[in-house]
Amino acid sequence: MIRPGRGLYGYERALGRAGLAPVAGADEAGRGACAGPLVAAAVILADTPARRIEGLRDSKLLTARMRDRLHAEILQKAVAVAWVSVEHHECDKLGMHQANLQALRRALRRLDTTPAFVLTDGFAVDGLDVPGLAVWKGDRVAACVAAASVVAKVTRDRMMVELHQLHPEYGFDVHKGYCTAAHQARLDQLGPCEVHRMIYDNVARTVRVVPGAAEGSAPVQLER
Repeated sequence: MIRPGRGLYGYERALGRAGLAPVAGADEAGRGACAGPLVAAAVILADTPARRIEGLRDSKLLTARMRDRLHAEILQKAVAVAWVSVEHHECDKLGMHQANLQALRRALRRLDTTPAFVLTDGFAVDGLDVPGLAVWKGDRVAACVAAASVVAKVTRDRMMVELHQLHPEYGFDVHKGYCTAAHQARLDQLGPCEVHRMIYDNVARTVRVVPGAAEGSAPVQLER
């Protein structure tokens, strides 16, 4: 039972009292983006005063500077941290829901400490070797899930800044591959680059077909 008023570590403490420690939290970043990788992270935290991470919360509620600070502190104080990326072409192949599930599984399996229980944000992840629980808005109510959301978000944002160096015309350093008006305007003008996700309708409709291509053949991106 989760005792009310126990704060962000309430889930971990309740599960620990039930003999289900350590507890890992898992979350992803980039599911809604139409370019770049999907990144998932898994974190096991230590609930001791010396290793408590103050100010931890859902990454979406933090500024970039706060996320960077918390990211460094999580890496320093956590019992275990792991992350994985699922590249755009694998997202296209699997579909976003399956890509999301696989990313979370892979991140959890990469932890160098085996959890006894797993908390995930929003929906359950099957195929794990340990029991788990999907928590609605888990990144706002469970410390380990909030930490995973920060690690996933910071890691992916940094990857998108690197992709900006290769494709500066799209502004990945600003919108991080999400479907903003500015991003769509560049897509409409330029068409997609190799890191866009073709399963998204707003991307697929901007592909330019080579004139004279055989009917029914796959679209081919014209050189820019």
